[in-house]
Amino acid sequence: MKKKYRKLAIGVDVGGSGIKGAPVDLTTGEFAAARKRIPTPPNGTPEEIATVIRKVVREFDLPRKVPVGITFPAPITNGKVRFMANLNQDFVGMNVTEFFADALDREVVVLNDADAAGYAETHFGAAQMPEHHTAVVLTLGTGIGSALVRDGVLVPNTEMGHLVLLNGMTAEQYASCAVYENEELSFPQWAERLQVVFSYIEKLFSPDLMIIGGGISKKHQEFLPLIDTTALLVPAKLRNAAGIVGAALLAKAAATESE
Repeated sequence: MKKKYRKLAIGVDVGGSGIKGAPVDLTTGEFAAARKRIPTPPNGTPEEIATVIRKVVREFDLPRKVPVGITFPAPITNGKVRFMANLNQDFVGMNVTEFFADALDREVVVLNDADAAGYAETHFGAAQMPEHHTAVVLTLGTGIGSALVRDGVLVPNTEMGHLVLLNGMTAEQYASCAVYENEELSFPQWAERLQVVFSYIEKLFSPDLMIIGGGISKKHQEFLPLIDTTALLVPAKLRNAAGIVGAALLAKAAATESE
């Protein structure tokens, strides 16, 4: 691979409404070209989704040796989809890493979307993690996505939004952004619920840093100061770029290991 491509990888973020991608400069975490977005085919089959991803990747006209990272709204174990909420059920049980690698004829890594965003935040976002530290990243939206990073290494598929609280509800049933909106909670009322969730997560993982993302994080001054944590509590920085950046970072890391 030519030297100018060695610090590049392509990140693709697959969502229920859109498939977005960009090449990422891995020295800065910034996009090396304008992001490309194509609407997700409604209930698109794996083949239809692969066709869209192929169009996004080809938009950048980069050599085949530039690796691709793909985020999915699902837990991924050993390349396989465990279950699927927002895309076609034909993906369940499929080895999507092998499937997309064949479809794109490139080295491919597929990972959970919250994991990708969290990994990016700990490397280029809210705080670059020093060694021997643990970070938890929580994305507040329709549910609560999560990522756990220790010493710069991602621990995948944590699904902290599904933790069952003492009141019998899951964390996201009790305190997601959707709950805040649907129940018309005030920020102080919502902060009380988030306090319960954050305290429980601290008890389980003892993180040094907690990064809070999701669209609502742009209003972080309204609710984060109301929450008391032992960990440093900060808002996310990369926002919508995080999934693409994290996918590219992990794709490059996997490609380097295989060299």
